[in-house]
Amino acid sequence: MKKILITSIAILFSLSACHDDDYITGLRSPGNEDDSSEMAERVEGRVAISYVTYYGTTIPNPTYLTHINYAFAELYFKDGKYEKFDLQGNRARFDQIKKLKEKYNHLKITLSFTNTVSNPDNTIHGGFSALCKSPEMRKKFAEDCKAFVKEEGIDGIDIDWEFPGMTFGSNAFDAEVDVDNFTLLMKDLRETLNKSTELTYAGYCMNVREGAEGGRKYIDAAAVAPYVDFINIMTYDMADAPGHQSAISRPDLYWDCQRSINDYAKAGVPYNKLVLGIPFYGRNNFASGGAINYRDILKLNKDEGYIIDNWDDTGKVPYVSKNGQFYCGYDNPQSIAIKGEWILGLGMKGMMCWDYEGDDDNGTLRRAVWNAVMQ
Repeated sequence: MKKILITSIAILFSLSACHDDDYITGLRSPGNEDDSSEMAERVEGRVAISYVTYYGTTIPNPTYLTHINYAFAELYFKDGKYEKFDLQGNRARFDQIKKLKEKYNHLKITLSFTNTVSNPDNTIHGGFSALCKSPEMRKKFAEDCKAFVKEEGIDGIDIDWEFPGMTFGSNAFDAEVDVDNFTLLMKDLRETLNKSTELTYAGYCMNVREGAEGGRKYIDAAAVAPYVDFINIMTYDMADAPGHQSAISRPDLYWDCQRSINDYAKAGVPYNKLVLGIPFYGRNNFASGGAINYRDILKLNKDEGYIIDNWDDTGKVPYVSKNGQFYCGYDNPQSIAIKGEWILGLGMKGMMCWDYEGDDDNGTLRRAVWNAVMQ
């Protein structure tokens, strides 16, 4: 397996080259070299993480995971002030996930926080933008996190505020202060949580940027880096059809994995604090909400014009075509293996995926992630 993967990675770094899309139906992914039935030995310090959602129905098999990030918990406000946080959805789901630690003693469970509201007993409010403006509210939130970690016997806190200084939806934000206040939040969390409690965040595929109308947006990765154990970079949804959402390098597209990692590294974040995101779904079109889980990609019917595992040799990623046209970009064991060679060559910490339910019943992608990280 390694010999073939080394050959693949040698091909990979003609990355500065840019040519027309290789959307040729039938250009296949390179073989089935990644024999995922063999489990690589765990390497201390490397991570293979999966987000597991409150609305999922599957109880994860953590054999090929070092961490589960439980998604999500949400903030509650009363009269404009932070009151508490609570798990989204049914508490029993969290208890089932937490119980996995009894059988899998290597497994770490982290609670992930969203900036959205979904619980029926909660209402839309100022969210993290409002919380972070107040030192008192930041401190109360940090103390609540510390208490929850201790009471529940979990291992970490993950902040998934998407994103300081902007929003993709209707969440409150303040481009003038959010970026700096996010840094203060992470500082307060680090100073409050026990040293053994991991602290992470879900990072945008870019470092901090100037806002279109003033202020700043995203996260100042260099400022936050001293306070966190690592950063889960969301290197997916970086383009929609007919572009690849998670190509290693496609300079002709809006963004790609190489530019993401370079952006963080140029900011001064150590490679060993960077975790590459892997989508367990295919991305079609943003406007239509077009996403399809990997498990469902495998079921697409060729009689309806679908061909899976077409290969883009520039981006080193597969794609689905329909009637000869690009349908969606995704990741498979071959692209994950190549990404593994790449990130380990840089000295990165590992990979995370969104999300567990997207994998097939055989665990094809999570095994591929494990073996790519632990090789």
